Amino acid sequence: MTVDDANTGDGRSGPPEPPETAAPAEASAYPTPHHAVDHTVEPTDDPLAIRLEQLILGADRRYTPFQAARTAGVSMELASRFWRAMGFADIGQAKALTEADVLALRRLAGLVEAGLLSEPMAVQVARSTGQTTARLAEWQIDSFLEGLTEPPEPGMTRAEVTYPLVELLLPELEEFLIYVWRRQLAAATGRVAQAADDEEMVDRRLAVGFADLVGFTRLTRRLEEEELGELVEAFETTCADLVAAHGGRLIKTLGDEVLYAADDAGIAAEIALRLIETLSQDETMPALRVGIAFGTVTTRMGDVFGTTVNLASRLTSIAPKDAVLVDSAFAQELTRTGEVPVSEAGVAEEAALAEKEGRPPRSYRFALQPMWQRSVRGLGVVEPWLLNRRPT
Repeated sequence: MTVDDANTGDGRSGPPEPPETAAPAEASAYPTPHHAVDHTVEPTDDPLAIRLEQLILGADRRYTPFQAARTAGVSMELASRFWRAMGFADIGQAKALTEADVLALRRLAGLVEAGLLSEPMAVQVARSTGQTTARLAEWQIDSFLEGLTEPPEPGMTRAEVTYPLVELLLPELEEFLIYVWRRQLAAATGRVAQAADDEEMVDRRLAVGFADLVGFTRLTRRLEEEELGELVEAFETTCADLVAAHGGRLIKTLGDEVLYAADDAGIAAEIALRLIETLSQDETMPALRVGIAFGTVTTRMGDVFGTTVNLASRLTSIAPKDAVLVDSAFAQELTRTGEVPVSEAGVAEEAALAEKEGRPPRSYRFALQPMWQRSVRGLGVVEPWLLNRRPT
């Protein structure tokens, strides 16, 4: 399903064109990042690799890209766009595709023909799925199979261990992947169903937080690669667990930085302070700083974009060590929802009145301290607030 370029674009064969033929317009408009392309897709003659491929794909190689497109009843142009969107390199006219490739192509094209998806949306489905599962597959091989495929006994080859191991793991991992995907789909669908209107489904008001390790670049020059990898993994794991446990959504990890979002400002604040409190107890972990902003966010392919996201990033860069900075909109949202008091003077008055009436005073979860206004590149003057827990 790659650009064979030996077709007329409508599924019929035609005179071959040079391999250097320009990619379709969509491919140039939405280029696949080089690191996301599986450059090992070229057919191999290695017997073990072929056996593993047949085991995992559940079918033998039968088709060239053009034959697969023709069998699926779609044009080579559309087949190429789907294949590249999934992150796979061109394979010319090698006979490397299977019945599963034909079926997947037919299904995706069928959604377009039925009017359930537009063609650009179908390409986005292929791209988002390909990018997500590519990372998952790389992680499973690097961190999981690499260790397990070490020969358990002297004299055993890696090949003698790998095939039976994959054969045992494949159905279990496949079932678990489907389970997690359905769970995530149910959660995402629920959020859409609760949106106030159609516009809110795309441009939503969210709290967006960045958590960043301080001095990470210097740390990379001091630590061995294995130590650095363990530190990053511990950081990402801790952040992912805390974000999920307290009701946020981990958007992405960037080695020394994580981006998360929450529908509720109180949840975002709790996550930020938990991150600071938890990681500060780990002597091997550098200091952490967090920036949070609240406002309209555009969501696309699982990521978030917009001024709110940029502001959260800028606040992170100016936050003190082991501290959380938030923007004025976030501070106002915490006040509106009763997470922080309108004023400290009001708190004292309210406490005195509660004591007089013999009832417990109102409690607040967080405290905000105004910081100096400052100019932030690209965003103008911002008014940051230092977020802390309120003493009990």
